[in-house]
Amino acid sequence: MYKHAKSVGESLLGEPKVLLRPMSMGGEDFSFYSQKMPAAFFGIGTKNGTLKSGGHQLHTPNFVIDEEVLPIGAALHAAVAISYLDSHLG
Repeated sequence: MYKHAKSVGESLLGEPKVLLRPMSMGGEDFSFYSQKMPAAFFGIGTKNGTLKSGGHQLHTPNFVIDEEVLPIGAALHAAVAISYLDSHLG
């Protein structure tokens, strides 16, 4: 699923905008889902110096998001899901 999500992201956003993050233990329970079904965990960059967004971690009171990225994130999630279903369900 990683290769699929990466390929779709590169097609949609351009290869230079798809970056591999360093591995992290994080605090997510997402890995339990990926034990049951194909899964890919990805984030959408939200850093915007003008808005001072992207400088704080999620789930903190100081987190600020640049809402201009929300349509991009929605399009990426939809494209990954639709292309996966198209290729696996015919």
